[in-house]
Order: sequence, then C-alpha cells, then structure tokens
Amino acid sequence: MRYFLKKLLILFLTLFLVSAITFCAFRIIPGDPALLILGTEASDEQLQILRSDLGLDKSLREQYFSWIFGIFQGDFGTSIRYQKSVASLLAPRALVTLSLGFFSMFVISLAGIAIGIFSAKKDERPVMNFLTTLALSVPNFYLSVIVIWIFGLTLHLFAPGKFVPFGENPALFFKSLIFPVLTISLPETAILAKYVRSAVIAEKKLGYVRTARSKGNTENAVFLRHILKNAIVAVFPLLGMIAGSVFSGSIVIEQIFGIPGVGRLLISAVTSRDFPLTQALVLYIAVVVVTINFAVDVIVQFIDPRIKLEK
Repeated sequence: MRYFLKKLLILFLTLFLVSAITFCAFRIIPGDPALLILGTEASDEQLQILRSDLGLDKSLREQYFSWIFGIFQGDFGTSIRYQKSVASLLAPRALVTLSLGFFSMFVISLAGIAIGIFSAKKDERPVMNFLTTLALSVPNFYLSVIVIWIFGLTLHLFAPGKFVPFGENPALFFKSLIFPVLTISLPETAILAKYVRSAVIAEKKLGYVRTARSKGNTENAVFLRHILKNAIVAVFPLLGMIAGSVFSGSIVIEQIFGIPGVGRLLISAVTSRDFPLTQALVLYIAVVVVTINFAVDVIVQFIDPRIKLEK
C-alpha cells in the first residue's frame, strides 16, 4: 500500500512540475499573443485591452493558479487562435489520437510478441537482427512517404490526406487509421520482438526450466507455463514505454497522413503562440505518459511475486 501511495504521489508531483514548467516556458518565449491576434496595425490601447481580456496583464503566479483552478473545474481556458474553449478543441482530437494509439498498441503487442517468440524458438538470430536493423533504420517520416506512395498513390488502397471522422462513418474512420497504424507499429514492433526474443532465450537458460522438464512436463507446457510467463513479465515495462510514446501522439505521422489528432493541433498551437491550447495539450501528453508508467509499475508488482519492492 505504501508503494502504491508513493507512486501516486510521484505521479501528481510530476504532473505539477510539468504544468508549472510548461506554463512558465511559454511565458518566457518572446512574442505577444495580443499582437499576433490584432496585427501590427493595432494601437497600444487596443493591445492593452486585449491583454487584459486574456489575463496577460496579471502576474505569472496569478495566471498559473487561475489556470490550475480552472482545470479542476473542467475549464482549460479559451484558445487564443480559434476563440473556442480548449476542451471542445481537445476532446475530438484526443479521441482520434487515442484510437490511433489503441489500434497501434494492439498490432505492436500481437506482432512483436509473436515474432519474438517464433524467433527465439527457431533461433533465427541473423534474420531477426537484419529485420530489426532495417525497421529501425528507416525514419518515420520517410516510412510514411513510402507507405503513401506504394499503398495510396500506386495501389490506391486508401486516399492520402482523406480522413473520415468517427461520427460520419465508423467503418471508414478505422479504415483511415490502418496505414498510419502500420507506419507507427513497424519500428516499435521490431524493438519489442527483439526484446521478447532476448527475454525468452534468457529464461530458457535458467535452472528452473531444467527442473520443470525433469518433472515430466512437455516442452510446450514448460514454455507456456514457465518460460513465456516470466519472459512477458520482463517485457512488460518496455510495453509501457512504447505505449507512452504511441499514446502521447505521433506528431510526424499525423501531420503527413493528414490525421486531425493531438499532434497536428499541438503544432498549430505552438506556431500561433496559443498559450491556453498549448498548455492543455502538453498536460494531456504528460498525463498519458505518467499514468501509463504508473499503471505498469503497479501491475508488474502485482503479477510478479519475485519482485521485492519497498513497502
């Protein structure tokens, strides 16, 4: 219980530090949001009135605590660029990015574990090393271009840049995500497969495996009940790291494939110095990453009795 509370405290402390650093950082960067909105032709009086309306004339501490108290009430502020509530802008974009993330994690987990196990059982080390190196050596943006060129422009399996919202057609919505998901999944699957292979091979060499065999268990029973079970526990923290990266939003992938997710919205918010929107997006990413890491720590302790943690 103490471990759980300790991790929970670290989670909230991390989110507090991220929110404070993000808030201060975007106030230090040169530039005036009021000037960006009204233009260079605006008078000093007009700029001052707008700064007052946006709350930019208050002290940094007052602005920060006003923003934090608003978040606890479900108010993330109003976007400077779009003149809409941040929550109304973030909600549909987060749905798209989370759908992309869940779909990608399903493919990564299924393919990565399966390929890693197959490679470990067949001892396909040269082939595995070659495929892993190939998958990791191709940058995401270049892989995206290749996927669009082959499957979109040549084979016409999808229309590049055409995205169908879930509310219009759920089937076409998920179809719009297939090739972006494959692009995200390829390098992460290679990493997971290589790690699973190494974990399985390491477990096969331990003494308890010989003991299990000596008790008359079949090879399949030994592999499923002992080797695979312990190997997956060792791989679980890596899955958490991959999930944090995927769910936080693949900015490059969303930009290239024209997916209206959190990544594209973040680029738009940063370039237009939209403080309220940028802060909310960074906080969203931090919440996703920190929550996943917290969940992984707790689950690993729960499922693996060999791990002795401070209580």
